Amino acid sequence: MMLPRSLASAAALLVSTTLFHHVAAQVTTDCNPMNRTCPADPALGTDISFNFTTKPKSTMWEETVRGTTYDDGSAHFTINKQGDCPTLRTKFYIFFGRTEIWMKTAPGIGVISSVMFLSDNLDEIDWEFMGGNNTYATTNYFGKGEPDFRNGGHHAVSGLQDVYHNYTSVWTKDFLDFYIDGGLVRRLVPQDADNGRLYPQTPMRLSIGIWAGGDPSLPEGTREWAGGTTDYSKGPYTMSVKSVQVTDYGTGKEYIFSDKSGSWQSIKMVEGNSTAKEIIEAKPAPPSLSVSEKFEALSPTAKIAIYASAAGVGAVLLAFILFYCIKQRRRGAREAKIAEQKADQERMELEGFRKAGINPDSFTSTATEYNAKDMRSGGLADANSYNSPAGHLDEKWGAAAVVGVGAAGGAAAASGMRSPMPLLRDGAQSPRVTSPSSPAGGFNAPYSDRSAAHSPAPGGFHNGQYNDRSAAHSPAPTLPNMGMGAPHPAHPASRSFSTPNPQMRHGGSPGPQQPGFGSPRTQSPAPMAQPMPQRSFTSASGYGQPPPSNQGHGQPMPQNGAGGYGNQPQQYWNGGSGYR
Repeated sequence: MMLPRSLASAAALLVSTTLFHHVAAQVTTDCNPMNRTCPADPALGTDISFNFTTKPKSTMWEETVRGTTYDDGSAHFTINKQGDCPTLRTKFYIFFGRTEIWMKTAPGIGVISSVMFLSDNLDEIDWEFMGGNNTYATTNYFGKGEPDFRNGGHHAVSGLQDVYHNYTSVWTKDFLDFYIDGGLVRRLVPQDADNGRLYPQTPMRLSIGIWAGGDPSLPEGTREWAGGTTDYSKGPYTMSVKSVQVTDYGTGKEYIFSDKSGSWQSIKMVEGNSTAKEIIEAKPAPPSLSVSEKFEALSPTAKIAIYASAAGVGAVLLAFILFYCIKQRRRGAREAKIAEQKADQERMELEGFRKAGINPDSFTSTATEYNAKDMRSGGLADANSYNSPAGHLDEKWGAAAVVGVGAAGGAAAASGMRSPMPLLRDGAQSPRVTSPSSPAGGFNAPYSDRSAAHSPAPGGFHNGQYNDRSAAHSPAPTLPNMGMGAPHPAHPASRSFSTPNPQMRHGGSPGPQQPGFGSPRTQSPAPMAQPMPQRSFTSASGYGQPPPSNQGHGQPMPQNGAGGYGNQPQQYWNGGSGYR
């Protein structure tokens, strides 16, 4: 892309101005003591070596123009494009001294690798290497900033750009010597510098850097001195410095210009250690010690104190653990005792159930469903019948049975009859296990056909036929005590009335010889005094519900003049032939 001529000129001017500023900054000063009073110069005041394997400490060096890199054990100063001129400068000054630099110069037409010493009043000592010449080095000096291009010297060196060479300067008030790889190549004495007036003689600081003396923006005379115009397209151009050793012949911590003469006699050295010297001589932090090493370094008293403290802490910890274990043991003992008491209580309760003839597994909260198989396994039913325990778990079976007998007796008494129901004891099964049989001369044939059938739900006779409800097995429910007084005392249960108990004989016992009785019912088939829950799940009617018209207990039977249960001529509850 082509830039307009005006824009290209402006860009070139900006670059040249930047480069000129950087180059000029290397040979200018912030305060010239020959013109005014200036701050003191911080002294090195000692000897120091710098190996540029890493970036030097910022307390000793400053980067006036950025771009220096560090690798391969050296500091690298590189020109990549127009305007680049990376530079390092010391923050300390030396007042006469010795410097030794190991470096490899940069190639490139117009590229200048330089080592410069500069004072506040612009005394200057230079090592300069032209990139266009790989066979000689240049030395130079200036006094008080006055230009004199007759001060330079040229010294033959082979392979400047290929290998590292040692460049040493020894500077005193009496002479200035230049050495290359240990060989003296030049000596300057004050008399050769305008009789000492232009001889470098004030405190200086060291700068190392690279710049393009052949930059197209610089004057033609500068470019000719640098060896020609620099071609940046052939770059980059790099100078490398391995190490620097600096020795300050002056002492003290600062250097002050006592007058404006600019002579070495006017320089006053302030006593004390310089900042640089304090940094250099500061003892490094001791290496971190391991715990065992730190312990070994302690005094015997400190060790004893540590042992005692550790023992105390261990004792406290042991006491705590002991207390916790004892507490937990006591807690466990209490819990075990409670569990044992609970187990004993449950065992005694089960033993009481066994003595009472009760199977605890047969308890249920609500007797809404019956499973004949489960009830047979619990002893509550045989193959042909079953009965149910009391509705509440905390009631004794015997008491419930007595209550049921009392309710049945009350119902019988309400109709002028006495109940032949024997009292049941714990574990007894309801004697209502089969339907009444019909021996010869007994009930009619339809009734006698049910001699082996299960007890039907309450029904009756209709049109001379017994309403068979054998498909729905109705259990005999346990009746509550419905205000009929205390129940009769229990007697041993009997599954047959052939051997009546005293209660049955109280009103006379019919015995098995009487006609019309097989296995008699022990409960009146008359309607209950109060309704009871429906126990049959296949029949629409149940206990406590009135039978259909012309059917049920107490209705006359049209055949043979026989009546229903409780009616003449054969009845369970009335007359001399009744049980009571």
